[in-house]
This record gives sequence, C-alpha cells and structure tokens, in this order.
Amino acid sequence: MKIPLRSILIVPFLLQITVAVGLTGWLSLRNGQKAVNDLVQQLQLEVENRITQHLNNYLEKPVELNTFNAESLRINVLNTTDISGLERRFWQQIRVYTDVQYIYFASAQGGYIGAGRESEPAAVTIEGTPNFVPGDFQSWLTNDQGQRTELLYSEPDYDPRRRDWYKDAIAAGAPSWSDIYIFIDNQIGISATHPIFDGSGNPQGVLAVDYLLTGIGQFLKSVPGSPHGTTFIMERSGLLVASSTTEKPYIPGDDPDGEVERLSARQSQYPAIQSTVAAFTQQVADFSELTEPVQFRYTLEGERQFVRVIPLEFQGLDWLIVVVMPESDFMAQINANTRTTIVLCGVALAIATWLGIYTSRWISQPILKLNRAAQNIATGKISQQLDTSKINEIAQLSDSFNRMVQQLEESFAALAKTNEQLETRVTERTAELRQALHDLQKAQTRMVQAEKMSSLGILVAGLAHEINNPINFIYGNLTYANEYVSIFIKILEVYQREYPNPSIALQEQLEELDVDYIKADFVKLLASMKVGSERIREIVQSLRTFSRLDEADIKEVDLHAGIDSTLMILQHRLKAKSDRPAIQLIKEYGELPLVECYSGQLNQVFMNILANAIDGFDEMSLTRSVDGIKAHPDQITIRTRVLETQWVEVAIADNGPGMDAAAQNRLFDPFFTTKAIGKGTGLGLSISYQIVTEKHQGKLLCHSTLGQGSTFIIQIPLRQSSAITSVMRKAP
Repeated sequence: MKIPLRSILIVPFLLQITVAVGLTGWLSLRNGQKAVNDLVQQLQLEVENRITQHLNNYLEKPVELNTFNAESLRINVLNTTDISGLERRFWQQIRVYTDVQYIYFASAQGGYIGAGRESEPAAVTIEGTPNFVPGDFQSWLTNDQGQRTELLYSEPDYDPRRRDWYKDAIAAGAPSWSDIYIFIDNQIGISATHPIFDGSGNPQGVLAVDYLLTGIGQFLKSVPGSPHGTTFIMERSGLLVASSTTEKPYIPGDDPDGEVERLSARQSQYPAIQSTVAAFTQQVADFSELTEPVQFRYTLEGERQFVRVIPLEFQGLDWLIVVVMPESDFMAQINANTRTTIVLCGVALAIATWLGIYTSRWISQPILKLNRAAQNIATGKISQQLDTSKINEIAQLSDSFNRMVQQLEESFAALAKTNEQLETRVTERTAELRQALHDLQKAQTRMVQAEKMSSLGILVAGLAHEINNPINFIYGNLTYANEYVSIFIKILEVYQREYPNPSIALQEQLEELDVDYIKADFVKLLASMKVGSERIREIVQSLRTFSRLDEADIKEVDLHAGIDSTLMILQHRLKAKSDRPAIQLIKEYGELPLVECYSGQLNQVFMNILANAIDGFDEMSLTRSVDGIKAHPDQITIRTRVLETQWVEVAIADNGPGMDAAAQNRLFDPFFTTKAIGKGTGLGLSISYQIVTEKHQGKLLCHSTLGQGSTFIIQIPLRQSSAITSVMRKAP
C-alpha cells in the first residue's frame, strides 16, 4: 500500500508532539503530590533543626552555670564556707540570666545560700540560713549594689539536706535534672543540680539552678512553619512542656488558691494537639520505645495532616518534639500550577498541530504540482510551467524543471523542422535515402527517449533533494524526543533511588500505570521510528548534533547565610564524640551588606577551610585526653567586617595544631597537604585560592603558629563589576 507524502510529513510530527505534551502533562500531574511531600519533609526537617538547636542552647544555660560555679569551687575561686562570696556570685548571675529563677548552694553541714527573683516586687533577693547552718530560712530584698535591705519572709527549722532535690543529687553523684514542676506564679520550671565532692569522694554540698521553661513556648511561636501548623513538646509520659499555641501547659485550680496541675497533651483544647497524640498512639503504643524520628499522616476534619515526631535527649532529659502541618497549607499553589500546566499543554498541542498541518501543506503542495506536471509530460503534454516557490530548494527545482521543458520544446521544434526537410527530399531520393530516413527516425526515437530519461533523472534528483529537508526535520526531532525521554527516565530512576520506599498510594498508582513497561516499550517505539527514518536518511543526508553550555551568573548574596549553611552541613562534625567534647563555635559577625559574588564557589571555600580545621582537631584528639581537651577546649572563631567600605573580610581562626613556615609557603600549591597519607588530596586550598583570587579578584591569606592554631583571612570586593574594571585600568 502506497502512503501519501502529506501523511508521511504530518503523522510522525503529530505523534511526536502528542507523546511529548502528554508525557509532560502526565509527569506534572504525577509529581504534584510528590512535590508536596518533599516540601513538607524539608520544611519539617528545617523546623526540627531549629527547635533542636534552640533547646540545646536554651537548656545549656543552667548546666553551664552549675559547671562554672562547680569549677570555681574546685579551683578555690569560691569557697564552700565563704558565704559572702557565694552570695555575691549568685546575686550577679541571677541579674544576668533572666530565665533563671533561683541559684543556690546547700552545704553538707546543712547551710543554705542563694539568690532568686520575685515577681511581686520584681527584684533580686538573697535567701539563706544564718551562719550557714540549719535554722531559719530567710529571704531578703536587695538594692542595686546587692546589699540586703528588707526581710521579705522567714521559714523556721529549714535543713536542705532533708529536701528531695538535695538527696536525689547526692544519690545521683553527677549533674542531673529534676521533674518539671510549677512555680508559685504559675510558671513551669525545672531544676538542674550538680553535687560537689572532695578528693576522697565525700559530699561537700549541692549546687542547683531553678530554670523557667516559658521561653520554649515563646520560641515555638516564632519558628516559621506552615501558616496553620502546630508545634509542641511533651514528655514521654504525655505531659505538655510547651506549644506554639496560646494554651498554658498546666490546668489552673477551681479557685484562686486551688492546686495547679500539669496539662496532658490528650487534654489539650486544641484539636491539632489532641488528635495528633491520639493518632500517634496508634502508630507507637509505648512512647518510651521511640528512639528514632517518626513520620506519619492522619486526617483531621477531612484534611490530611503531616506529622513528624522527634525524640530529644539532653543530659538526662527525654522529651518528644512534634511538628504538625496541614496539607492545605501547600496544595493551593500546586493545584493552581497543575491547572495552568494542563491548559498550557493543551494550547501547545493545538498550536503544534496547526503548525504541523500548515508546514506539511506548504512543503507538499509544490511537490504535488511538480508530480502532476511530470505526469503531463509523460502523456505528451510538453507545455508545462511551474510557479516559483518561496522555499529556496523547491524554487531551484521548479526553475530546473521549467528549463528542462523549454529545452524539450526546442528539441521537438528542431526535430519537426528536420522532418519537413526530409519529407521534401523523399521524392527526390532513391531507396538509399529512404533507408537513411529510416535510420534518422530511429535516431530521433533514441533522442526522445534519452531526453525523457534525462528529464526524469533531473526530476528524481530534485525530489530526493526536496525530501531531504522534511526527513532531516523528522530525524532531528526523533533525536530530541529520544533525549527528552532519556532525561525523563533518568529523573524517574533518580526519584526511585532517592525515595526507594514510596507511600502506599504512590505504589498502587505505579503498579496501575505499569511505569516500568512504559519506560521499556517507549524506548523501543522511539528506536523503531529512528530505524525507519535512518533508512530514508541514508539516501538523502547526514546527521547533525547540537550542544549548548550553561554558565552561572554573579549574584548579590548574604555571606552570613552562606557561612551558616556551611556550618549546618558540618554540624555533625562539630558535635561531641567519644574521644573529644564538642568543638566550640564563636561567631563575631559584623554588619555586612549584600556582596556580589559566585555564592556556590565561595561556600566551597568556607567548607574547605572549616573542614581542614576540624580535621586538625581530630588529629590532635588522638594525642590528648578528654580532660585535657576540656581544660583547653577546641574553638573555631569566625569574624566578619567591612574594610574601607569597598571590601569585605571573613576571618576563620582555630586553636588547632598550626603550621610551620615551610608548610605555610606551600599551603596553596596543588597536591600539597599536611595530612597523613590517604587522608587528603592537596587540592582543597589550591582550588579555594583560585576561587578567591581569580574568580573574585580578592585575597586569601593564612597566619599560623605551630602548636597555637591558624587564621585564614578572605578579602573580596563588595562589587565584582567595579573590581574587574579596576583590574582592567591597572593592566599595562
């Protein structure tokens, strides 16, 4: 069966466009929900990191106070018998730490001294027993110099050694936390205790800090999450610690003097908290068994809720952080984008279909006219004339055809004249002339046949030349279609590798659509189309390929954000390990404007310098004890400032092993490293030097002393455009 030329031009083109647009629309619809899941997971992880980091910093304060005071007692800066010294120290500390309610010390002889704050009046108080022995418990109001001014109240027969906090601390033998309790002014708090022992292991007393937890709830309200999301923290027992709602974590009594009780999450007045705990109970029957973060979904009032539960353990505290985000906070924009994608796909398909039909008609119409003219010549109608086409190749073919027709007409005219002359001489010639005439007629027949074959050859050559363009068009589009399908398949395979455990709904959808069969069969379909087009193309023309390159642009960025993101990536290396405590990080950020730079490459410089500092600490820890590291802790200090209003400086200093002068002279040479064999390539600082000096027209300096640490100084101009102009002006 013969196929019309128009069908050959239109059908493959429409098939490619339909498949490409349909696949794009299908992937857009399919990836909509996937995008929501990924966005929620990323946002929940960000909220989790911020809350975890804040809680660690927040709860570190009372521990640091106790540790600092215990160390002061150990090195005799303070003395357990120096009541005035202890009183002065506690009074100063209570004025600095606003979240601390009380700081106090109870001696093994039953004496008590401490400082606190009262809500009415809002002032610092000194509390203790006279002569630092068991007796009357007195609370004194103080002035701005820390001097006692007014006795607020007194409690007879007070001995701290009979109190549970003292006995529990001595029994624990190490720093510990009390249960959460409620202060007199209806604020929840917790006590951090630190027992003190002499060199023989005999107890000398207990240091303690009563710490308010109300600041946690205020922080949860400020954490940016989804617009209608809820975040709360509870103990393993189910009692609330804090939440991002306005609800208090306790239940007031029926009357003003009634007893205040802790609020359970199951008793919350907020459906998001109450329902989440109920749904979580179905996921994990016993909260104490939870050791890893858990993610699940449930439906509240017909709307899906995304929940992430993270266990938090901090020096004996064992809490659960719960982040709840409703699906509706993310779906509105995605649904709008999906509808827009469908409309655009439909418009693109309609436009492509119209263009395909119009183009095929534009190409095939002149060829069809040429075909009809050739058929007329074959039937003896020599007088044929083709119009000039706007397509260059077809116009050339039409001109050649018209010249061929003109030559044929001239040839036939010459032959007709010769025939007339022969007929005039026929009567005058003999039989020999008759034979000559017969030979001439045979020659004439051969000439006509040769002319016809010549014209047919020109026609075939012209057709082959003209078909070359649409065939190249089809074959080129097959290449792009194959590349696009390969990209889609690679993306799909990356999704499957990155998310090997899809949700049940997604697994059912994948099985129903049979994506694996579509991937395999669609490649075979394109391959068969390519084989067919290659067979035609081998006759008419060769394949061309194209490539293009993308290049990154300079942008204005916040360097502090780049440094913080790099520190976040290295957070796991900064934390405490079994062989060393956590690396202390000190940020001394100045006020920096937005800096014009290649942000990704500059972040690579920060990463190389910070990673080298951490590697140095890890090597030092092999030759140092844990107590030695605690006495002289590892520190990284990051300072930023503006130089002469046109340059910005970032200094990264550490107190690591440092380097000698010989190592500093070769520090930025390629493949030079001070690390052990197999632990470094020697390219990190060399690449960093090129990024700073060549890409940013800046300076990368290093000041180091062996055994005392190193300081790397990065200086780059605020504006790269002005820096490049300055360099060009200075060039000879």
